[in-house]
Amino acid sequence: MWYLCVFYHRLLDYRRPEVEALTELFAGPGSGESVEWRMPENHHADSPFHLVRLPGDERLAAQVANRSLLVKGIYELWGHGTTYEELEKSVREYPDERKLPFLTPDSTFKIIVDSFGKVISSQEQNEIMQSLTYIPFKGRVNLKKPDHRFFVMETDDYGSNNGLPPVVKKTVFFGREVGAADRHLLPTYQLKSRKYIGPTAMDAEMAFLMANQGVARPGKLVYDPFVGTGSILVAAAHFGAMTMGADIDIRVVRDGRGPDCNVWSNFEQYNLPEPLCLLRADNNLPPWRPGLKEMFDAIICDPPYGVRAGGRKSGGRKLIKGVKEPYTVPEEKRDNHIPSTAPYSLAECVHDLLHLAARMLVMGGRLVFFYPVLRGEDGANSRATSPQFPEHPCFKLIASCEQILSYRYSRVLLTMVKVAPYTDEIERVAEGRHREFRENHQKWMEEGNLHSAVFEPAQDAKPDRELKPKYRGKYV
Repeated sequence: MWYLCVFYHRLLDYRRPEVEALTELFAGPGSGESVEWRMPENHHADSPFHLVRLPGDERLAAQVANRSLLVKGIYELWGHGTTYEELEKSVREYPDERKLPFLTPDSTFKIIVDSFGKVISSQEQNEIMQSLTYIPFKGRVNLKKPDHRFFVMETDDYGSNNGLPPVVKKTVFFGREVGAADRHLLPTYQLKSRKYIGPTAMDAEMAFLMANQGVARPGKLVYDPFVGTGSILVAAAHFGAMTMGADIDIRVVRDGRGPDCNVWSNFEQYNLPEPLCLLRADNNLPPWRPGLKEMFDAIICDPPYGVRAGGRKSGGRKLIKGVKEPYTVPEEKRDNHIPSTAPYSLAECVHDLLHLAARMLVMGGRLVFFYPVLRGEDGANSRATSPQFPEHPCFKLIASCEQILSYRYSRVLLTMVKVAPYTDEIERVAEGRHREFRENHQKWMEEGNLHSAVFEPAQDAKPDRELKPKYRGKYV
């Protein structure tokens, strides 16, 4: 069955990949690739209304909608049209065997009139509901806990200069709700009420989206090698996953801002299971023993790429350059010793992350991480101007979701699935790809230059704002 999937009008690039990831979560491996999409007639790709076919029954649709952050609801579409006369004709033509089981005398129902791009007054809503007499409702109305919820959804015939995706004609949909999103968790986990946060703490909504892309669930182990204040692990723990993290800064993972304000207190605040452990570890020199492989079900992280926090690795400049010999920390200073560090370029950081994930993820495990890109000089979509995304022979890229952060700067959430076992031969191939990737890397990706590209004034003046369409797509 084709369902009407209505999205929240935000983070447009993330919407379909989240549904596909959740289908994989509830319907099993490979099911995400069988999800089919198409657009209603006269609708733009950025419209919140999409038609979707899922590889399962209504229970799968309800599970996906309830877990999703960006799905407003999934509906069995009984009819649609550009006018209410066309809607009536379409609903009448919908098979009775599909409609009548939900219109029985012993059932309760509620009709909701919703809109996008326009405001419908209470009087108009009542008139719309009263016009649905051609649908043989025989049950009782229950506004609090109905057995079935029916929606009339209307769009306006707006253009491209009012901030909304362009639609040629007005459309009216009527359908039965199959599943709806639970948005209560976002106010609960919002950063402004969290005990311990830092300048790079991941926004709660984005952290939950990343956890969904990593298909976090009970019985799975999720690892974040750049844990910081633990926002991503908090989201994974909410969905029942076991968690584990690491950070190069011991003051972050051990001390925080005191005994009652640290990473552990964030989990205590929400009554979530604490991480199995938090390590002081360097992504460039991982602490795992040589024979340890395929330990994590997902690695979800936000690597440092030099905008708000630059990447660091162990060693220090003098040690790396060979000016200073390696040293052993005296026993009396081991408890409070903070090792010296050196800059850690993004290209090297991503290479080490892919190497870690190839070795430590189980087959079919997911690597989810952010990757920064510069947008075009005119603010154009970065995919036409950005360098190729990093690759690894162990992984298949299944989703890339762009989040535009400023006029010149975006970041893309990459979701990769491990499809090949880690071997010595693959390690050699990966090293060759890394050298090629680093040689072709743009200068702004290297140490310090990304920060300059983001924060220094552009060389050319920005185009006239009056000439720029108001509709900005993925900005929202």
